[in-house]
Amino acid sequence: MTHPFLNTAIEAAHKGGDLIIKYRDRVDSIPVERKARGDYASEVDRACEETIRAELKRRYPAHTIIGEEAGKSGDSDENVWLIDPIDGTSNYLRGIPHYAVSIALLVRGRVEHGVVYDPVRDELFAASRGQGATLNNRRVRVSGRNSLSGAIVAAAFPFRQRRLMPAYFAMFNEMFEQCDDVRRAGAASLDLAYVACGRLDGYWELALKPWDTAAGGLLVQEAGGVVMDIAGGDNWMESGHVLAAPFKLITPMRRAIEPHLTESMRARTVGAGSEKR
Repeated sequence: MTHPFLNTAIEAAHKGGDLIIKYRDRVDSIPVERKARGDYASEVDRACEETIRAELKRRYPAHTIIGEEAGKSGDSDENVWLIDPIDGTSNYLRGIPHYAVSIALLVRGRVEHGVVYDPVRDELFAASRGQGATLNNRRVRVSGRNSLSGAIVAAAFPFRQRRLMPAYFAMFNEMFEQCDDVRRAGAASLDLAYVACGRLDGYWELALKPWDTAAGGLLVQEAGGVVMDIAGGDNWMESGHVLAAPFKLITPMRRAIEPHLTESMRARTVGAGSEKR
């Protein structure tokens, strides 16, 4: 039986997704705010987040909600929801059909439930800690890949922190030399979901936000994979530098990336707790 918290996240994600689809053919007329270079928010992002917040608050009024667009509401440390109403806004605004709603619930600081919903394909990825991961109610597992030879991995340019580009390019070059190919699709939550269901063998990205990775990271873990900071620590949500892969592939990926880490990337893992997220 699905946990009530997860059921709520699923219902909220579907409502947000319905709104996204409703306006996708009218994106040319939607007001858009440029938050930073390469980072946008549309009226649909805000309306979608408002719809999701309303559903969560209706069910759990005492819970805290942190969304990409509207920030934080509530003061509970026990239950905290993380929302990315449209992960892949740039894709959405350009008519590229690759974006998702991402919702996760942290209970006492640990991600316990997560949903990534792709409204274009009507694909719902869901997970509760200890209960496995599903795609449209069917169990999924990470790939059985154990080396970079033959692997297809995903990555993304650190557009929020472009000063990291030299290190990123060095990582990319090393990875590209060893694997079959690298994908860059523009939606972190879906990259992680695709690792969880074996469509991708691995994934790494720099300078992400917690709402980008919380739900997708839990999906990977519950599908039998590993998620960590690229420097090897457990605080991938705090550092924003994420590496995800099946257990046997995580070490080859780390070996390709590790020589190119900056000192600041290494430093951000210092003091990380031993508890797995």
